[in-house]
Amino acid sequence: MPRIPGNLLTTAMAVMPHTDVQRALDMALSLDVPFWPQLPHYSYYEDMYVQAAEHFPGILLDMEKRTLKFSFEKFNQELEKTLLRLEDPDYFDVSETYSVVYHRFLELDLAQRPAIRGQLEGPISFGFNVLDQDERPILFDDTVRPFMLDFMARRINVQLTRLKERNANAFMFVDEPGLQFLFSAMAGYGDIKARDDMDYFFAQVDRPRGIHLCGNPDWDFLLRMDLDVLSLDVHTNGEIFVSYAKAIQKFLDRGGVLVWGMVPTGFEAFEKEAIPYLTERLEDVWQTLWSKGIDRDLLISQSMLSPATCCLINPDKEKTVERAFSAVNQMKEILGNKYL
Repeated sequence: MPRIPGNLLTTAMAVMPHTDVQRALDMALSLDVPFWPQLPHYSYYEDMYVQAAEHFPGILLDMEKRTLKFSFEKFNQELEKTLLRLEDPDYFDVSETYSVVYHRFLELDLAQRPAIRGQLEGPISFGFNVLDQDERPILFDDTVRPFMLDFMARRINVQLTRLKERNANAFMFVDEPGLQFLFSAMAGYGDIKARDDMDYFFAQVDRPRGIHLCGNPDWDFLLRMDLDVLSLDVHTNGEIFVSYAKAIQKFLDRGGVLVWGMVPTGFEAFEKEAIPYLTERLEDVWQTLWSKGIDRDLLISQSMLSPATCCLINPDKEKTVERAFSAVNQMKEILGNKYL
């Protein structure tokens, strides 16, 4: 199985504020492990939830109002048609209508990159954010949810197959910002059921596979999942994350790769913190883990670097995000000279 590279290679989250497709692709290609950008300001079709909703039965998409909703009546009408297309990979891939950027990315020569990456919104976050006619998340429905888990797994696998045709070391992020709410008190969806669903979902997702999220979930649960890569906002959550050293150790021992998001992409936060300071903050996180027994060389060899989060709203539009991408490359040079 292809292995996700570490050794402080750089990548980033896919959601970007750009309206120029080529400029966004150029920024993605400026990192070691490029990805296809998701550009909701370019088109509502490029929104991560809308892209995940393509061909999902029951979806009500209003491009003019930029809304994404769900109808049980429409779901029942369309479900059989979808089930008849289960073996059609084109049906489950991201179409050019839903992402011009994705198809432009697939036209590039990416074979010499250490890896490339794709992404799709995960079922938990999708199910939280898509509401039915009663304004209730579809995640809570016992009929829709099992289908949704299968549907999203199939879509992720089809995309990964496409990407592996461009680079043998391709891997996928399942974007799951909703995981930070997964085990909170939610009517209709308990934590035991949530854990079972997540295990069932990832058992269907091809490797290499992982999760990206910017929030603060149940880290112990997440690190114990059968993942190959975990991407997190260590800029915000570093102090909490290092308290799970035992689970981090087990994750690394299984060969898992951590993507350390330390560089902020928000205008105010970025302006406040210089690269040397951010680099020292990341080293402090690592030093804490090393002091708890995690091997230094193991951690470095299974680490990548990225911005801390996505950011769609800045007073300078895309400029701070682009500066953050550049800063991640600078951080790699500083840390690489010291640890590689």
